[in-house]
Amino acid sequence: MSSARTRSLCRERAISILSPLVLLGLWEICARTGIVDVRFFPAPSNIIGHLFELASSGALWRHVGASLYRLAAGFIVGCVPAIVIGLAIGLYRPVRAAFDPLISATYPIPKSSLLPLILLIFGLGESSKIAMVAIGVFYPVVINTAAGVRQIAPIFLDVGRNFGASRFNMFRTVALPGALPLIMTGIKLGAGMGLVLIAIAEMVGAKQGLGYMIWNAWELFDVQTMYVGLFVIAIIGFVMNTGFDALERAIVPWRKG
Repeated sequence: MSSARTRSLCRERAISILSPLVLLGLWEICARTGIVDVRFFPAPSNIIGHLFELASSGALWRHVGASLYRLAAGFIVGCVPAIVIGLAIGLYRPVRAAFDPLISATYPIPKSSLLPLILLIFGLGESSKIAMVAIGVFYPVVINTAAGVRQIAPIFLDVGRNFGASRFNMFRTVALPGALPLIMTGIKLGAGMGLVLIAIAEMVGAKQGLGYMIWNAWELFDVQTMYVGLFVIAIIGFVMNTGFDALERAIVPWRKG
């Protein structure tokens, strides 16, 4: 890597670190000087202090653990079939003809608006939360997977067919590697959507979880706890995205940017 490229990366990382710190610093100053109403915008230092209090008491970890379990379960339930269906849509015209209208019709529906129906079907237990996440994950992954297969050069698909590759081998050796860059994009988008939806789902009929913690804090006008919940969700989202970026660099080394 050239020295100019290294300097550019270091500068970008410095900006990425400094920008949120500057924002928090301005927020702290505005809260301390009374420019903003601390009832609604408490100082970040107070929020962080409250975060450590909740963490030391164990209450925060119970909520985080419940949300992460539901998020992971829903992610698996939504992601695995989405990849399989997306590969099939990209490879086979009859499958594409069957699924494209369904996906096109249902994708624009706001996923949060499905919560009443999901609660009606699955009840107030864990299944409804997992189903919400799975639905949110499914669409970005299936759409990006299908698009990834379609952008594979036809010659590679023709070579596989000419050599008599079975459907499984076409999936494994041609479609999956060729679509992997866009599959990773879909996975990152789906994981972010899943995190949004689990917070929404936990605000109804849950007794644990970050969404429940935020909603309960709102009912009690406990603003600091609300901000703690939002802050933790942001941290989880950042860690997930960073982890998927690292995974993408490992399994898709030819992709730049």
